[in-house]
Amino acid sequence: MEAILLSVATFFSTYIGGLFSIKLKDKMHSVMGFTAGVLLGVVFFDVMPEIINQVKEHDFNPIGPMLALVFGFLLFHILEKVILIHHSHEGEYTDHKHPHVGVASALALAGHSFMDGVGIGLGFQISPSVGLAVAIAVIAHDFTDGMNTVTLMLTNKNSPKRAKIFLLIDSLAPVLGAASTLLFFAPAGFLVLYLGFFAGFLLYIGASDILPEAHSTHSSLKTIFLTIAGVALIFIITRFT
Repeated sequence: MEAILLSVATFFSTYIGGLFSIKLKDKMHSVMGFTAGVLLGVVFFDVMPEIINQVKEHDFNPIGPMLALVFGFLLFHILEKVILIHHSHEGEYTDHKHPHVGVASALALAGHSFMDGVGIGLGFQISPSVGLAVAIAVIAHDFTDGMNTVTLMLTNKNSPKRAKIFLLIDSLAPVLGAASTLLFFAPAGFLVLYLGFFAGFLLYIGASDILPEAHSTHSSLKTIFLTIAGVALIFIITRFT
């Protein structure tokens, strides 16, 4: 039930992120800088320590979750470069803008958000503290998913009304994903691989995607400070949970 409640927060994070991309574009770099710090903090102060704990407790081979981490990192790198669902690459494809492209991209993001919700549910199957940390990471990065959804729809010649419809779909997806984990229980061996995969995903999104985008046009000491603040916030939260 905790997973469902926290997934509701992802709904608002995604939806507000979409509205933010319409109303306050000049502030996005600050939010993205802070978000990158949050994601990195979750990886190194909660997910990685939990992987170590799970390996020790169940006597797992540590190579497994580390391979899953590398796989997660490379998978999302490949998806971004080949499928091109992130708005930071729109300029390279200006001749291919079409409403159907925006719809397909928005649906791809919705599928990704559904898996974010599944991630929250699986995190709570490990422990409440892991579930909370995963939820924080998802809430932080779904804000940018909401921005991407609206941006991709609008830049591919969809109307603002249609963009908001797909933003709503993307916002609901993680709630449905979290709810789906109430129907099954994953074994410990799978969960530790999931943690490795999730860590690789967060590393890529935070360090290779969101952080460079935050500094692409507004690199400043303020943005750097916000990134450090994001890391510090997660460090403090994990010490008390």
